[in-house]
Amino acid sequence: MFATILHANDGSEQAFKALRLAVQIAEQNKSNLHMVLVEEVPSMPDYIEEIRETTATAGRRYHQVIQRARAVAEQHQLTIQPHVLAGHPVRMIIEVSHQLSADLLVIGATGHSAFYERMIGSRADRIVQMARCPVLVVK
Repeated sequence: MFATILHANDGSEQAFKALRLAVQIAEQNKSNLHMVLVEEVPSMPDYIEEIRETTATAGRRYHQVIQRARAVAEQHQLTIQPHVLAGHPVRMIIEVSHQLSADLLVIGATGHSAFYERMIGSRADRIVQMARCPVLVVK
């Protein structure tokens, strides 16, 4: 039913809770499992090199998150394909889900920025509204 599953991870415990569920679903469906990690950059960076620098920094910052996610997947004899990007998290997650033709997107209800989400609105809500595929929001 779900050939390709995409999981969005910001390194939070809520994201890893969502990952564990994504892994279980992938195992049951023999799905390809992908994970997107997005380093947020300002909507108007001062210069284009800032995006490249942020992407390189994100790769280093998310190294431990990727290793931990791989360990979770390997416990179920699965591999996980990470995609580390820089940009606006909602936009990048939606773009990757479209590029992969994801059949399911699995995200945490909240991430590192719970205060931001209470003040401005939930990224999870925006992802649910914009995604073309079903979105599983894990609480």
